[in-house]
Amino acid sequence: MSTSKKITSALISVFDKTGLEPIVRKLHAYNVTIYSTGGTQSFIEELGIPVERVEDLTSYPSILGGRVKTLHPKIFGGILNRRDLQEDQAQIAEFEIPNLDLVIVDLYPFEATVASGAAHDAIIEKIDIGGISLIRAAAKNHKDVVIIPSQAQYARFEEILTNGAGSTSLEERYAFARDAFNVSSHYDTHIFNYFNQGETEAFKQSIQQAQVLRYGENPHQKGIFHGDLDAIFDKLHGKELSYNNLLDVDAAVNLMNEFKNEDPTFAILKHNNPCGLAIRSTLKQAYIDTLAGDPVSAFGGILIANKEIDLDTAVEINELF
Repeated sequence: MSTSKKITSALISVFDKTGLEPIVRKLHAYNVTIYSTGGTQSFIEELGIPVERVEDLTSYPSILGGRVKTLHPKIFGGILNRRDLQEDQAQIAEFEIPNLDLVIVDLYPFEATVASGAAHDAIIEKIDIGGISLIRAAAKNHKDVVIIPSQAQYARFEEILTNGAGSTSLEERYAFARDAFNVSSHYDTHIFNYFNQGETEAFKQSIQQAQVLRYGENPHQKGIFHGDLDAIFDKLHGKELSYNNLLDVDAAVNLMNEFKNEDPTFAILKHNNPCGLAIRSTLKQAYIDTLAGDPVSAFGGILIANKEIDLDTAVEINELF
């Protein structure tokens, strides 16, 4: 049996409409029936594309100041019903529930709201309920449903739509489901940490940004740095960093911290072993004397200073090295 499925209907409800227009136009070109709510519905209508109102489907308007819009059996039944299960299809027909083959949704900006220093009540209102529920439901039923949980997936989904003429494979739906659970777990982690404030003995972190390193502990191994590496370092010269380079940086910083001195300090390390360290009145002289500690092993090592190095000094040091 083919795992390819044609998208015939979609639920679209997003907080941020950036990047949505090309996808909506492509869905319309493939004759996909679109259901939507509130601001997203208005956005689609302004594009001149027909859209079905969710409140017409559910016979309920958006209530409680927008807190309840999509939380209804006709929405979740349309997402969660198993297309190959006769009992499910009988109930779908009985209650006049349309199949929803695609869900495009994002989440209220909880992290950004916390980072802005907003008041507690404003932060609470950015805890998404409907969106997170739609993401989990569609991802659970990825056998039949495509879930696009954030703008980060738009480009890939648009490409898949084009290549498949509006159809997706099971492998593609599975990959989007994986991304969806990554989005939902990241979101819940930040909500928990906001509420917890270190009060319970639970450690939860979720870091989405990552950079592949040149190699891991050995050249045949992979290394990945999770976080914003560019926010930590200004690399002036040399190859991309490896896992061992980062270990050496950590060891060098800890070594220099042993010397409580405001004067320029230089350290050269290789494989966690100091080749030399010097504290002098200038960075250049500190480097020269550090290199003298072991000029042979220093080659291939990593150079760390406790002061910012201007480009001219970096060029001079590189020439000496």
